[in-house]
Amino acid sequence: MNEILFFDSTLRDGSHAVAHQLTVENIRDYCAEIDSAGVYTVIVGHGNGLGASSLQVGLSGLTDHQMLTTARSQLKKTRLGVFLIPGFGTIKDDLAPALEIGVDLVCVAAHCTEADVTRQHIEYVRSKGKEAFGILMMQHMTTKERLLEEALKMQEYGALGVILMDSAGASLPDLVTENIGRLVKGTNVKVGFHAHNNLGMAIANSFAAIKAGAMIIDGTLRGFGAGAGNCQMEVLAGCLNKAGIETELDLYKLMDVSEHIATTMMTKAQEITSIGLISGLAGVFSGFATKVKVAAERFGVDPRDIFMELGKRKVVAGQEDFITDVAIELAEQKNEKAKNQDLSF
Repeated sequence: MNEILFFDSTLRDGSHAVAHQLTVENIRDYCAEIDSAGVYTVIVGHGNGLGASSLQVGLSGLTDHQMLTTARSQLKKTRLGVFLIPGFGTIKDDLAPALEIGVDLVCVAAHCTEADVTRQHIEYVRSKGKEAFGILMMQHMTTKERLLEEALKMQEYGALGVILMDSAGASLPDLVTENIGRLVKGTNVKVGFHAHNNLGMAIANSFAAIKAGAMIIDGTLRGFGAGAGNCQMEVLAGCLNKAGIETELDLYKLMDVSEHIATTMMTKAQEITSIGLISGLAGVFSGFATKVKVAAERFGVDPRDIFMELGKRKVVAGQEDFITDVAIELAEQKNEKAKNQDLSF
């Protein structure tokens, strides 16, 4: 069996959980300790990737340059990785400077039906002799056939692998098995999976992905990440050991870093809240939670109803304006229903 590559997104997805306020000390201490734990790469940066710090999705406490130079100074055995969504990050202002700092690996992400927008970024990374991987986000929102079409585009652009991202934590193991299996059979690159835990299935889904042939797993220590969090890497490592699946991960080291470093970065324990659960059931990015709560209170409606309606409309990140529209419509429906009940008496 070929070696499974573990991508550690604790210092990227975990940034969401602390409003993008990781410190230099957090990054320095984490990278110094994780460097000997057997992960393939540590992905570092704002939760939405290079160039994403903004009022729209959250201002970072550190610049990309500060985060990457700090990580680079500590990582000796492990690749330094970054995440980039075209539109947030550009080649000239963000990607080129990151590669100059010494980034080894770039994950270029797009919505699951929009791989076309990643072409110039993947080709640029490969032209510089660095590793590029394609990311298809919100994998539950299209068919396995379309996912294969988009993955083949990324393969053509030069991506060394394609990772399906369960961004809303909306998937169950059967869907993961089906989608990963289709990509494994239909592509010539490594296939990977990135889980979120909204339905409590992050470990099970990652395990299913490996059983279906995935050779890349993206997770975080302590499950530190957006919404209900990610696949908790040290737990997955333990499960794989128990199942007799060999990896390069040092389980005890992961446990130590989880206990002594990851917990110091967290402002609260990672858990599945009602909002996290409903966003997973609705298939909506849980990063909408704060704005949904504000809209629900303002217009006197149930935030769960807002999430379910957003799911019906297939709203994705970047379409936050729909939250207020949906809240207003639900409030009008509620008022109309109350008015009709009054008239019936």
